[in-house]
Formats: sequence, structure tokens, C-alpha cells
Amino acid sequence: MPQKVPSFAEQMADCHQSAVHLEMRDAYGIASEAAEFAAWKAGDDSSRHDRTGRRKAWLDLVAETAGRGVVIRRARIVSEPVSDYIRFEHAGTPLNIQAGEQVRWLPRRRASDIALPGNDFWLFDDRIVRFNHFSGDGASGGPELVDDPAVVKLCASAFELVWSRAIPHTEYQV
Repeated sequence: MPQKVPSFAEQMADCHQSAVHLEMRDAYGIASEAAEFAAWKAGDDSSRHDRTGRRKAWLDLVAETAGRGVVIRRARIVSEPVSDYIRFEHAGTPLNIQAGEQVRWLPRRRASDIALPGNDFWLFDDRIVRFNHFSGDGASGGPELVDDPAVVKLCASAFELVWSRAIPHTEYQV
């Protein structure tokens, strides 16, 4: 029987101390942001500053969660020179920070000796991992929840090592 995966909002609502996110792809093919990305590549960066548009629900969720005292950290491992998609993400990151996320960037060459899981993930309260699976072209393949202590430990230690080496958003130049 397939695993019942709670919505991301439900997981954030159930989170009490920390939510950490590790991203390791240089591009994502998220359908809901395709038009925004295309407009940004054509020179229109208005979406990267739009608090009320497509990202409103996410930014509100982060603000509410951080407002409850949950520490939200996001680390991105990126190839350099960075892809256009990473430039797009970087341009929109100030809204994430304003909402309550802490964000850092780690050049991929500085991650070679870190044991990393094979997929991007969220780790909630050091107890449950939500892996984000993607196809080769970056389309979402759906989430998977894992609470195996060995997997939680791998993800927690990988994230903390990445975080300790990563560059705060305000200092990372793309």
C-alpha cells in the first residue's frame, strides 16, 4: 500500500523546533514557476520581489512557522559558475529571508568530502526526513517520508556540515 504523505503545510504545522532543507540540484523544472523563470531570463525580475504573487502561500507559511519559534534553515549546494536557474533562485532569496528563513550557499567543489544523501530533503525536528524526488529534467517526482534513525542521522549530519561551510546569502555572489 502506498505511503500516506501529509502535506508540506501539515508537516510544518507539526514542527516545533527546526526545519532544515538541503537543495543539491542546479536546476528544477517546477511547472508552476516556468513562466516566471522565462520572464526573469527575458529581463523581468519583478516576480523575484513579489510578496503577493505565486510565492505568497510559501512565504506566509514560513512566516507563521518562524513566528512560532521554529528555526528554518535552507542550504543550497551549487555548481560554479552557477546556472541561470540558481541566479533566479538567488534573486528571489531575500523574500525567503524576510519571511524567516536563514539561507546559505555552498559551492559544490567544497562539498566533495561530505557524505550526502542522494536526494534533496527537509528534516523536521531531527526526527523525520521528507525526501523530494525529481526526474532528470527537474520535474517533481513526489515526496517520501523516512523516520529510520540511521537516515535521519545521515541527513542531520550532512546538513550541519554543509551549513558550517556554506556562505550566508548576503555574502554569496552569483
